[in-house]
Amino acid sequence: MAETSEQYNDVIETCRSLFINKMKDYGSAWRILRLPSLTDQIFIKAQRIRGLQQNKEQRVDEGQESEFIGIINYCVMALVQLEKGVVEQPDLSLEDATQLYDEKIAETKQLMLDKNHDYGEAWRDMRVSSLTDLILQKILRVKQIEDNKGKTLVSEGIGANYQDMINYAVFALIHLTPSNK
Repeated sequence: MAETSEQYNDVIETCRSLFINKMKDYGSAWRILRLPSLTDQIFIKAQRIRGLQQNKEQRVDEGQESEFIGIINYCVMALVQLEKGVVEQPDLSLEDATQLYDEKIAETKQLMLDKNHDYGEAWRDMRVSSLTDLILQKILRVKQIEDNKGKTLVSEGIGANYQDMINYAVFALIHLTPSNK
């Protein structure tokens, strides 16, 4: 599992770097997005990945990797919004946003390590297409919970679903890394 932890860190470093660079370009404009808007952004990315996996022709020169990175970063934003709430104007400095990013990723990685221990790294034998489908399923679950005003009877909440989507996307990116094939 040490290898998984190291590979996880490598993927997250790529995602984190993009997040920081986008913060430098746009600031924390994403702080105005409500959770359903973030969920829809994640949905769009996952649908595009599924399309890329199913279609013979690709018309936009961006592959699955950039979309999985987007899923990870939008899920982190959603976790921040869950904790801090939505604002009317951007309110986070680069340093504060990066600290929140790191906190959410640390919590999510710990969840992955705990589950990975219990599941015996079963994800390593999964297909990227299955990970995509699981992300889409989680998105549909989140949409239903949002429609239920955040209430669940016996199921985990929205945050746990965003964390699972992050972890599935990280697993997909590990699978897609040429040195890991």
